[in-house]
Amino acid sequence: MIITAHAYARAGLVGNPSDGYFGKTISFVIRQFSAQVKLWESPYFEIAPTPEDFAKYDSVADFLKEQKLYGYYGGQRLMKAAVKRFHEFAREQNWALHDKNFTLQFTTNIPRLVGLSGSSSIIVATMRALSEFYGVTIPKQMFPTLVLSAEKDELGITAGLQDRVIQVYEGMVYMDFDRKLIEGRGYGEYEELKPHTPPPLYVAFDADRAEVSDVTHRNLRQLFDKGDPTVVGAMQKYRELTDRGKKAILSADWGELMKVTNENYDLRRTIMEVAPENHRMIETARAVGCSAKFAGSGGAIVGVFPSGKHLQDLIEAMATINCTVIRPDIFGN
Repeated sequence: MIITAHAYARAGLVGNPSDGYFGKTISFVIRQFSAQVKLWESPYFEIAPTPEDFAKYDSVADFLKEQKLYGYYGGQRLMKAAVKRFHEFAREQNWALHDKNFTLQFTTNIPRLVGLSGSSSIIVATMRALSEFYGVTIPKQMFPTLVLSAEKDELGITAGLQDRVIQVYEGMVYMDFDRKLIEGRGYGEYEELKPHTPPPLYVAFDADRAEVSDVTHRNLRQLFDKGDPTVVGAMQKYRELTDRGKKAILSADWGELMKVTNENYDLRRTIMEVAPENHRMIETARAVGCSAKFAGSGGAIVGVFPSGKHLQDLIEAMATINCTVIRPDIFGN
């Protein structure tokens, strides 16, 4: 029997990047893109290599570009970290796991390194497959924290809980990462949002505009830990913006949601540098009357379009800068 598990791409709608700094966020999944993990029993324990692991390139130039963006490792390291942390968690929970061997293999169509959370999706999907294989259930509220520990503790990746929460809960989720909650029990308050009218949202991305988010977050973390007043103040402001965003979503006030998402990006620019090509995406979307902010670290944006005409204008404008626009399937409609 082959076990198949998945995890969707995600976009941060309001509040990011405050999730790693005791802020609040709202995120949603993008069902058009996902990572899929297959697991089956086998004579040996094996993690099947991905194309990156074979290290075959059209040219040395392609290799150098790939190495600069993605480092020296393919997806196998993510699955290795997931397996290690899963078994450690099992011991902590006193689960009696069987000793059968298995093979793991993953595929993904999530655009890489454009802020749609492709790496964490592989770990979430792997842990889902492992849970089914061993016949155990990871408590839902603890699942995102376990996934984050695989990235931070095993691989040294600087990140927050937001991506893992939305990929575990799916749909659209309001998250409160209050310091007392995170430091006290290891997870925040997560509320699934089910608006009567789905927000008129778009996601736009350029698959060639990859950026390593870990570097950006490391720099921000250093400032936050030092108590930089601008950074600390921004994280508090993100909490306020997220509450405004939640109210706007539940009351179908799309004009207010446009303001909130625009303010979210403008606030980001006060604490983080933005590459010119990424800022151009924002400017292009706003020029046709849509709101715009980063979906994650850069390379993808998200926002509200006021009408169908605005959406069509957005599609045409973004095409001129090599960006694809989609309407995200959030609730599986």
